[in-house]
Amino acid sequence: MKRLKGKIWLLVFLAVLLIALFFFSGLSGNISYILPRRAMKIAAIILTGAAVAFSTVVFQTITQNRILTPSIMGLDDLYMLLNTVIIFLFGSTRLTMMDRNIQFLLNAGIMILFSVLMYHFLFKKEQNIYFLLLIGFVVGTFFESFSSFMQVLIDPNEFQIVQDRMFASFNNLNIDVLYLAFALFAAAALFFVRDLKYLDVMALGRDHAINLGVDFDVAARRFMVIVAVLTSISTALAGPVTFLGLLVANLSYEYLKTYRHRELILGAILISIIALVGGQWIVERVFSFSTTLSVIINFIGGIYFIYLLLKENRSW
Repeated sequence: MKRLKGKIWLLVFLAVLLIALFFFSGLSGNISYILPRRAMKIAAIILTGAAVAFSTVVFQTITQNRILTPSIMGLDDLYMLLNTVIIFLFGSTRLTMMDRNIQFLLNAGIMILFSVLMYHFLFKKEQNIYFLLLIGFVVGTFFESFSSFMQVLIDPNEFQIVQDRMFASFNNLNIDVLYLAFALFAAAALFFVRDLKYLDVMALGRDHAINLGVDFDVAARRFMVIVAVLTSISTALAGPVTFLGLLVANLSYEYLKTYRHRELILGAILISIIALVGGQWIVERVFSFSTTLSVIINFIGGIYFIYLLLKENRSW
Protein backbone atom coordinates (compact mmCIF):
# COMPACT_ATOMS: atom_id res chain seq x y z
CA MET A 1 0.00 0.00 0.00
CA LYS A 2 2.85 2.37 0.82
CA ARG A 3 4.51 1.52 -2.48
CA LEU A 4 1.25 2.31 -4.31
CA LYS A 5 0.97 5.67 -2.57
CA GLY A 6 4.59 6.38 -3.45
CA LYS A 7 3.89 5.76 -7.13
CA ILE A 8 0.90 8.10 -7.05
CA TRP A 9 2.88 10.83 -5.29
CA LEU A 10 5.56 10.48 -7.97
CA LEU A 11 2.90 11.13 -10.63
CA VAL A 12 1.66 14.12 -8.63
CA PHE A 13 5.20 15.51 -8.47
CA LEU A 14 5.74 15.08 -12.23
CA ALA A 15 2.36 16.66 -13.02
CA VAL A 16 3.05 19.69 -10.79
CA LEU A 17 6.57 20.02 -12.21
CA LEU A 18 5.34 20.05 -15.81
CA ILE A 19 2.52 22.47 -14.98
CA ALA A 20 5.03 24.84 -13.38
CA LEU A 21 7.37 24.47 -16.38
CA PHE A 22 4.56 25.22 -18.81
CA PHE A 23 3.25 28.11 -16.71
CA PHE A 24 6.52 29.95 -16.10
CA SER A 25 8.80 29.08 -19.04
CA GLY A 26 9.42 31.67 -21.74
CA LEU A 27 7.78 34.57 -19.92
CA SER A 28 8.35 37.89 -21.66
CA GLY A 29 6.33 40.95 -22.51
CA ASN A 30 3.03 41.70 -20.82
CA ILE A 31 3.04 39.15 -17.99
CA SER A 32 -0.32 40.30 -16.62
CA TYR A 33 -1.85 39.31 -19.98
CA ILE A 34 0.14 36.10 -20.52
CA LEU A 35 -0.31 34.45 -17.11
CA PRO A 36 -4.16 34.45 -17.03
CA ARG A 37 -4.27 32.99 -20.54
CA ARG A 38 -1.79 30.28 -19.58
CA ALA A 39 -3.78 29.51 -16.44
CA MET A 40 -6.91 29.16 -18.58
CA LYS A 41 -5.10 26.85 -21.00
CA ILE A 42 -3.72 24.69 -18.17
CA ALA A 43 -7.20 24.45 -16.62
CA ALA A 44 -8.59 23.29 -19.98
CA ILE A 45 -5.81 20.71 -20.33
CA ILE A 46 -6.38 19.37 -16.81
CA LEU A 47 -10.15 19.13 -17.31
CA THR A 48 -9.85 17.46 -20.71
CA GLY A 49 -7.24 15.00 -19.48
CA ALA A 50 -9.27 14.17 -16.37
CA ALA A 51 -12.48 13.60 -18.36
CA VAL A 52 -10.78 11.39 -20.96
CA ALA A 53 -8.90 9.28 -18.41
CA PHE A 54 -11.87 8.98 -16.05
CA SER A 55 -14.29 7.89 -18.78
CA THR A 56 -11.86 5.42 -20.38
CA VAL A 57 -11.03 3.51 -17.18
CA VAL A 58 -14.74 3.20 -16.32
CA PHE A 59 -15.63 2.18 -19.89
CA GLN A 60 -12.93 -0.48 -20.08
CA THR A 61 -14.02 -1.94 -16.75
CA ILE A 62 -17.63 -2.22 -17.91
CA THR A 63 -16.72 -3.77 -21.27
CA GLN A 64 -13.97 -6.01 -19.81
CA ASN A 65 -11.69 -4.90 -22.64
CA ARG A 66 -8.54 -2.80 -22.36
CA ILE A 67 -8.25 -1.89 -26.03
CA LEU A 68 -11.64 -0.18 -26.31
CA THR A 69 -12.30 3.51 -25.66
CA PRO A 70 -15.58 5.49 -25.43
CA SER A 71 -14.95 6.84 -28.93
CA ILE A 72 -16.24 3.50 -30.28
CA MET A 73 -19.72 4.69 -29.25
CA GLY A 74 -19.56 7.25 -32.06
CA LEU A 75 -19.47 10.42 -29.95
CA ASP A 76 -16.37 11.79 -31.70
CA ASP A 77 -18.02 11.18 -35.06
CA LEU A 78 -21.22 12.85 -33.85
CA TYR A 79 -19.18 15.89 -32.80
CA MET A 80 -17.68 16.17 -36.28
CA LEU A 81 -21.11 15.67 -37.86
CA LEU A 82 -22.62 18.51 -35.82
CA ASN A 83 -19.90 20.97 -36.82
CA THR A 84 -19.99 19.84 -40.46
CA VAL A 85 -23.79 20.23 -40.66
CA ILE A 86 -23.61 23.78 -39.25
CA ILE A 87 -20.93 24.79 -41.76
CA PHE A 88 -22.70 22.99 -44.62
CA LEU A 89 -26.06 24.69 -43.93
CA PHE A 90 -25.05 28.12 -42.59
CA GLY A 91 -21.38 28.59 -43.52
CA SER A 92 -18.27 28.88 -41.38
CA THR A 93 -19.04 32.51 -40.54
CA ARG A 94 -22.06 31.48 -38.50
CA LEU A 95 -20.00 28.90 -36.61
CA THR A 96 -17.09 31.23 -35.85
CA MET A 97 -19.42 34.05 -34.75
CA MET A 98 -21.55 31.79 -32.55
CA ASP A 99 -21.04 32.32 -28.83
CA ARG A 100 -18.64 29.67 -27.52
CA ASN A 101 -20.84 28.95 -24.52
CA ILE A 102 -23.69 28.14 -26.90
CA GLN A 103 -21.37 25.98 -29.02
CA PHE A 104 -20.24 24.04 -25.98
CA LEU A 105 -23.76 23.52 -24.64
CA LEU A 106 -25.04 22.56 -28.11
CA ASN A 107 -22.29 20.00 -28.74
CA ALA A 108 -22.30 18.52 -25.24
CA GLY A 109 -26.09 18.54 -24.96
CA ILE A 110 -26.70 16.73 -28.26
CA MET A 111 -23.99 14.13 -27.55
CA ILE A 112 -25.36 13.43 -24.07
CA LEU A 113 -28.93 13.26 -25.39
CA PHE A 114 -27.84 10.86 -28.15
CA SER A 115 -26.07 8.61 -25.63
CA VAL A 116 -28.91 8.61 -23.11
CA LEU A 117 -31.52 7.78 -25.76
CA MET A 118 -29.39 4.99 -27.22
CA TYR A 119 -28.70 3.48 -23.80
CA HIS A 120 -32.37 3.81 -22.81
CA PHE A 121 -33.80 2.01 -25.83
CA LEU A 122 -31.15 -0.71 -25.96
CA PHE A 123 -31.11 -1.48 -22.23
CA LYS A 124 -34.90 -1.36 -22.19
CA LYS A 125 -34.86 -4.33 -24.55
CA GLU A 126 -32.40 -6.09 -22.19
CA GLN A 127 -29.60 -6.21 -24.72
CA ASN A 128 -26.09 -6.85 -23.41
CA ILE A 129 -23.22 -4.40 -23.45
CA TYR A 130 -21.62 -5.91 -26.55
CA PHE A 131 -24.74 -5.32 -28.61
CA LEU A 132 -24.62 -1.70 -27.44
CA LEU A 133 -21.00 -1.42 -28.60
CA LEU A 134 -21.91 -2.91 -31.97
CA ILE A 135 -24.74 -0.40 -32.45
CA GLY A 136 -22.44 2.44 -31.37
CA PHE A 137 -19.80 1.36 -33.87
CA VAL A 138 -22.33 1.15 -36.72
CA VAL A 139 -23.88 4.53 -35.85
CA GLY A 140 -20.42 6.10 -35.57
CA THR A 141 -19.51 4.79 -39.02
CA PHE A 142 -22.72 6.28 -40.39
CA PHE A 143 -21.94 9.67 -38.81
CA GLU A 144 -18.41 9.59 -40.21
CA SER A 145 -19.61 8.69 -43.72
CA PHE A 146 -22.30 11.39 -43.71
CA SER A 147 -19.76 13.98 -42.50
CA SER A 148 -17.32 12.98 -45.26
CA PHE A 149 -20.11 13.27 -47.85
CA MET A 150 -20.90 16.86 -46.81
CA GLN A 151 -17.22 17.79 -46.53
CA VAL A 152 -16.74 16.82 -50.20
CA LEU A 153 -19.56 19.15 -51.24
CA ILE A 154 -18.62 22.27 -49.30
CA ASP A 155 -16.24 25.00 -50.44
CA PRO A 156 -12.51 24.21 -49.85
CA ASN A 157 -12.19 27.30 -47.66
CA GLU A 158 -15.10 26.08 -45.55
CA PHE A 159 -13.53 22.63 -45.38
CA GLN A 160 -10.45 24.15 -43.76
CA ILE A 161 -12.62 25.26 -40.84
CA VAL A 162 -14.02 21.73 -40.56
CA GLN A 163 -10.51 20.30 -40.67
CA ASP A 164 -9.48 22.49 -37.75
CA ARG A 165 -12.26 20.90 -35.71
CA MET A 166 -10.89 17.41 -36.36
CA PHE A 167 -7.96 17.95 -34.00
CA ALA A 168 -7.93 18.84 -30.33
CA SER A 169 -6.97 22.44 -29.62
CA PHE A 170 -6.34 24.28 -26.37
CA ASN A 171 -5.70 27.68 -27.93
CA ASN A 172 -9.28 28.85 -28.56
CA LEU A 173 -10.99 28.50 -25.19
CA ASN A 174 -12.53 31.11 -22.89
CA ILE A 175 -13.01 31.06 -19.16
CA ASP A 176 -16.82 30.95 -19.40
CA VAL A 177 -16.70 27.64 -21.27
CA LEU A 178 -14.37 26.26 -18.62
CA TYR A 179 -16.81 27.22 -15.88
CA LEU A 180 -19.57 25.29 -17.63
CA ALA A 181 -17.32 22.33 -18.30
CA PHE A 182 -16.06 22.19 -14.70
CA ALA A 183 -19.64 22.37 -13.40
CA LEU A 184 -20.72 19.48 -15.63
CA PHE A 185 -17.63 17.46 -14.69
CA ALA A 186 -18.24 18.05 -10.97
CA ALA A 187 -21.86 16.94 -11.30
CA ALA A 188 -20.82 13.73 -13.08
CA ALA A 189 -18.10 13.04 -10.47
CA LEU A 190 -20.53 13.53 -7.56
CA PHE A 191 -23.03 11.19 -9.21
CA PHE A 192 -20.23 8.66 -9.72
CA VAL A 193 -18.86 8.64 -6.15
CA ARG A 194 -21.74 6.67 -4.67
CA ASP A 195 -21.24 3.81 -7.16
CA LEU A 196 -17.44 3.79 -7.19
CA LYS A 197 -17.35 0.75 -4.88
CA TYR A 198 -19.13 -1.36 -7.51
CA LEU A 199 -16.39 -0.95 -10.11
CA ASP A 200 -13.91 -3.13 -8.20
CA VAL A 201 -16.46 -5.94 -8.19
CA MET A 202 -17.58 -5.39 -11.80
CA ALA A 203 -13.96 -5.79 -12.90
CA LEU A 204 -14.31 -9.48 -12.00
CA GLY A 205 -16.88 -9.93 -14.77
CA ARG A 206 -20.65 -9.89 -15.06
CA ASP A 207 -21.31 -13.33 -13.59
CA HIS A 208 -19.05 -12.85 -10.57
CA ALA A 209 -20.45 -9.36 -9.93
CA ILE A 210 -24.03 -10.69 -9.94
CA ASN A 211 -23.05 -13.54 -7.60
CA LEU A 212 -21.57 -10.98 -5.21
CA GLY A 213 -24.81 -9.00 -5.13
CA VAL A 214 -24.18 -6.26 -7.72
CA ASP A 215 -26.96 -5.51 -10.20
CA PHE A 216 -24.57 -5.39 -13.12
CA ASP A 217 -27.00 -4.08 -15.75
CA VAL A 218 -28.29 -1.21 -13.61
CA ALA A 219 -24.77 -0.22 -12.54
CA ALA A 220 -23.49 -0.48 -16.13
CA ARG A 221 -26.30 1.79 -17.32
CA ARG A 222 -25.41 4.45 -14.75
CA PHE A 223 -21.72 4.25 -15.57
CA MET A 224 -22.36 4.45 -19.31
CA VAL A 225 -24.30 7.69 -18.82
CA ILE A 226 -21.39 9.09 -16.81
CA VAL A 227 -18.99 7.98 -19.57
CA ALA A 228 -21.16 9.78 -22.13
CA VAL A 229 -21.16 12.99 -20.07
CA LEU A 230 -17.38 12.95 -19.56
CA THR A 231 -16.68 12.12 -23.21
CA SER A 232 -19.01 14.91 -24.28
CA ILE A 233 -17.16 17.36 -22.03
CA SER A 234 -13.72 16.51 -23.39
CA THR A 235 -14.83 16.39 -27.03
CA ALA A 236 -16.94 19.55 -26.95
CA LEU A 237 -14.27 21.43 -25.00
CA ALA A 238 -11.13 20.56 -26.95
CA GLY A 239 -12.05 18.23 -29.82
CA PRO A 240 -11.41 14.50 -30.32
CA VAL A 241 -8.18 12.96 -29.02
CA THR A 242 -8.63 9.39 -30.20
CA PHE A 243 -5.88 7.40 -28.48
CA LEU A 244 -5.32 9.46 -25.32
CA GLY A 245 -7.68 7.42 -23.16
CA LEU A 246 -6.29 4.12 -24.40
CA LEU A 247 -2.75 5.26 -23.67
CA VAL A 248 -3.21 6.68 -20.17
CA ALA A 249 -5.59 3.98 -18.94
CA ASN A 250 -3.24 1.13 -19.89
CA LEU A 251 -0.21 2.96 -18.54
CA SER A 252 -2.09 3.34 -15.25
CA TYR A 253 -2.82 -0.41 -15.16
CA GLU A 254 0.79 -1.30 -15.88
CA TYR A 255 2.33 1.28 -13.54
CA LEU A 256 0.10 0.92 -10.48
CA LYS A 257 -0.70 -2.81 -10.78
CA THR A 258 -3.77 -2.67 -8.54
CA TYR A 259 -7.44 -3.59 -8.88
CA ARG A 260 -8.65 -0.60 -6.82
CA HIS A 261 -10.36 1.82 -9.19
CA ARG A 262 -9.91 4.75 -6.83
CA GLU A 263 -6.16 4.58 -7.43
CA LEU A 264 -6.45 3.50 -11.09
CA ILE A 265 -8.66 6.46 -12.03
CA LEU A 266 -6.47 8.92 -10.10
CA GLY A 267 -3.33 7.47 -11.71
CA ALA A 268 -4.85 7.65 -15.20
CA ILE A 269 -5.88 11.28 -14.63
CA LEU A 270 -2.38 12.22 -13.47
CA ILE A 271 -0.73 10.41 -16.40
CA SER A 272 -3.16 12.16 -18.76
CA ILE A 273 -2.26 15.56 -17.30
CA ILE A 274 1.45 14.76 -17.64
CA ALA A 275 1.00 13.68 -21.27
CA LEU A 276 -1.13 16.68 -22.26
CA VAL A 277 0.84 19.37 -20.44
CA GLY A 278 4.16 17.92 -21.57
CA GLY A 279 2.85 17.47 -25.10
CA GLN A 280 1.51 21.02 -25.30
CA TRP A 281 4.83 22.37 -24.03
CA ILE A 282 6.61 20.42 -26.79
CA VAL A 283 4.15 21.75 -29.39
CA GLU A 284 4.77 25.35 -28.33
CA ARG A 285 8.46 25.33 -27.42
CA VAL A 286 9.96 22.65 -29.68
CA PHE A 287 7.72 22.58 -32.77
CA SER A 288 6.66 26.26 -32.55
CA PHE A 289 2.99 25.38 -33.24
CA SER A 290 3.93 23.62 -36.51
CA THR A 291 1.88 20.61 -35.36
CA THR A 292 -0.97 19.94 -32.97
CA LEU A 293 -1.05 18.13 -29.66
CA SER A 294 -3.55 15.56 -30.92
CA VAL A 295 -1.15 14.51 -33.70
CA ILE A 296 1.55 13.70 -31.14
CA ILE A 297 -0.87 11.90 -28.80
CA ASN A 298 -2.50 9.92 -31.62
CA PHE A 299 0.89 8.94 -33.05
CA ILE A 300 2.18 7.61 -29.73
CA GLY A 301 -1.20 6.13 -28.81
CA GLY A 302 -1.50 4.43 -32.21
CA ILE A 303 1.86 2.75 -31.75
CA TYR A 304 0.85 1.63 -28.25
CA PHE A 305 -2.48 0.33 -29.60
CA ILE A 306 -0.63 -1.84 -32.12
CA TYR A 307 1.59 -3.09 -29.30
CA LEU A 308 -1.47 -4.05 -27.24
CA LEU A 309 -2.99 -5.91 -30.19
CA LEU A 310 0.23 -7.86 -30.75
CA LYS A 311 0.48 -8.57 -27.03
CA GLU A 312 -3.08 -9.89 -26.90
CA ASN A 313 -2.44 -12.00 -30.01
CA ARG A 314 0.62 -13.62 -28.39
CA SER A 315 -1.40 -14.38 -25.24
CA TRP A 316 -3.94 -16.32 -27.31
